[in-house]
Amino acid sequence: MVLCGVALIGFCIGTLLDILTRTIGHPWLWLQEVTSTFFIYGIFIGAAAATRRNDHLYLTALSEALEGNARLAVETLIRLIVLAVAAALVWYGYINFTRGFGSFRLPSGTPIASLYAAIPVCGLFVALFTIEQLVNGWRNGFDHPEPPPSSEDEVSIGQAPLGGRP
Repeated sequence: MVLCGVALIGFCIGTLLDILTRTIGHPWLWLQEVTSTFFIYGIFIGAAAATRRNDHLYLTALSEALEGNARLAVETLIRLIVLAVAAALVWYGYINFTRGFGSFRLPSGTPIASLYAAIPVCGLFVALFTIEQLVNGWRNGFDHPEPPPSSEDEVSIGQAPLGGRP
């Protein structure tokens, strides 16, 4: 999650500086490369982090309606499908990465492979987190009960929220 935050902050600062330097008439052309790099890595790291938190690439409607062995089978199948997607990310991402050394980004001349590296890295992390979920699910069950709502989240009908109008 920290890397996602770093990528988001880097993307925002890069965009802000790009706008400012263009506005004053002295653009820093390398900022577009920095901004696109933070954006691409943020997307792929975010996808892996969301997989770890069960917020991405996860189908809950069917599995939550089931119990026992049926739920175990569906949860396992879902995670095996996610694992297949992760394997495809690693395999085809690596192919793109190796082919990316023939193309270069301007103005820095950095190989485009520096961007493509995010794809197989994402696939490795998605695979790792999916295997972790499978092992934990097989050991402890896949049931994840929702936490009860806190008293701050509840507002009675007819009661105005704190600091606001009814």
